[in-house]
Amino acid sequence: MTQKVRDVLSFIGRLGLSGALLFWIFRNIDWQATLLALKSADMKWILVAFLIHLALQFVVLIRWFCFMKALNLEAPIGTVCRYFFIGLFCNLFLPTSIGGDLVKAYGLSRGVGQKPKVYASVVLDRLSGFAGLVVLALVAYGVGSRLIDAPSVMIPISILTAVSLAVGGMLFSRKIYAFFCRVFLPVPRLHKALMDMHADVLLMEGRKRTGVGCVALSVFVQIMTAYMYYFIARALHQDVSILHFLIFTPIACAIAFLPSIGGLGVREYGWVYLLGKVGMEKGIAVSISLISFLFVVIVGIIGGVLYVSNISHRRVQCDQEPGGVQG
Repeated sequence: MTQKVRDVLSFIGRLGLSGALLFWIFRNIDWQATLLALKSADMKWILVAFLIHLALQFVVLIRWFCFMKALNLEAPIGTVCRYFFIGLFCNLFLPTSIGGDLVKAYGLSRGVGQKPKVYASVVLDRLSGFAGLVVLALVAYGVGSRLIDAPSVMIPISILTAVSLAVGGMLFSRKIYAFFCRVFLPVPRLHKALMDMHADVLLMEGRKRTGVGCVALSVFVQIMTAYMYYFIARALHQDVSILHFLIFTPIACAIAFLPSIGGLGVREYGWVYLLGKVGMEKGIAVSISLISFLFVVIVGIIGGVLYVSNISHRRVQCDQEPGGVQG
């Protein structure tokens, strides 16, 4: 089976999963109640939620810069920002919500070199984000477990914690990482690239303060993301405690990692399940999720414009002669 065929089958599978889940959800929605809530939505809170989402993108960008600095990776600020937003754009249609990470790492490494350090910075940034997600989920559930009569919510939180510890343990253990990388020995270049990246990841062992600071930033991002969802709920006249969103948001964000088209379907199903635990109607839960996805699309369009301009810039360079622009 060729790579092209595998890519087509992967896309069809992701499209099928997103489509099937959205079809099931939409069939079970009380459309009358949902449309009434949307028509009477308070746009003031929608705007507040969007501004929070927009501001958080720059916080995440700062977190990435922190890791780059810790790894002594030098890159022009403009170039880093460009590939960061291009990555956000690619997250809209690539597999899972980490597809854009691969794009921004590939683009930046081609632009500035130092490929192992670039990929290491992206891996560490994603890992710190996942750590912040787990920390918030554990603390919020510990504080609000009495508020939510749903022991089953602890299952995804436990899975998140286990996965985070396993990935972190593998990345910061030379023996374990080398053991798992043995599967790539038949492809020497890939194996070497993975081991070189790991060598850069281990540089963080001597920079624990930076690591802790980045995890703290990640917790802040998760908290403010929960407030974003909370304000959308307020806009739709839903009386749900912020504590519910502090518990549910990390879980819903983790669910979006599952293979799909931009997280569509799996994210909505997650919110329907979670907010259903506190009595929210399915249509309202889906609306909250889709409004937040609209924010992602709006910000992603910025990355799309940068992506198109980046392609045009490369084409202009290819059309130029070594001595300058053709006349």
